[in-house]
Amino acid sequence: MQIDNLPPLRDVIARHDLRARKELGQNFLLDLNLTARVARVASPLAGYTVIEVGPGPGGLTRALLAEGADRVIAIERDERALPALAEIAAAYPDRLEVIAGDALDIDYAELAKGPVKLVANLPYNIGTELLTRWLTIEPWPPFFESLTLMFQREVAERIVARPGSEAYGRLGVLCGWRTEAHIAFNIGREAFTPPPKVTSSVVHLKPRTTTDSVSVRDLEAVTRAAFGQRRKMVRQSLKSLGVPIEPLLATAGLKGSERAETLSVATFLALARARR
Repeated sequence: MQIDNLPPLRDVIARHDLRARKELGQNFLLDLNLTARVARVASPLAGYTVIEVGPGPGGLTRALLAEGADRVIAIERDERALPALAEIAAAYPDRLEVIAGDALDIDYAELAKGPVKLVANLPYNIGTELLTRWLTIEPWPPFFESLTLMFQREVAERIVARPGSEAYGRLGVLCGWRTEAHIAFNIGREAFTPPPKVTSSVVHLKPRTTTDSVSVRDLEAVTRAAFGQRRKMVRQSLKSLGVPIEPLLATAGLKGSERAETLSVATFLALARARR
């Protein structure tokens, strides 16, 4: 698939010696059909600034621009990729800004000027941490209108997990509280260079405009205690909170014999409020 007049990604990688580095969590997606599909999940992009983390040789960057994003801000830690990204910037004048730096050090809200969406093939080694940071910012609703992110399939399943499933845990509670999330599609390992050991999934998360008022810190404390001993009944696992257990359970409408993976997001929110 030809989406612009720039060279094929394999040629770009060879010319700039952009072999993926394991220590940077890099797995490059070279199929422009797939990068265009990721961009379409985030559509519409016209009228938006898109923030991308870890563009590498720029396959997804090109797709976002071709799909009509007004502006793309690409954050890249690997200095080897900067010349390749500069070529894309030249092909799309005034529409691509490249920030050389660590994605964990960026103030994303500060970058937001007008409507913003985040779209990224996240480096595997920092993907969950970045998502958690974006979903725990205050105030809420956040500065972004949606997140379209690629994760390992296992992480994606945890993001969209519902009570009663094996994947349901702390991440599922957080995502269920603050977003509506679904897996858009899966991508086989053979689509990447180098191939990762697992299948990847593109997840689309839309922030809830209103959420139950609860302290992020209290919710994290409750879910950490409950899922830290998920095989035990909540009467036992919640003791680590250091508060009287029976009033806590009563306020949340629990008997105490339940286990963490069976509790709804609403119940965890009630526990977090009652912890005070």
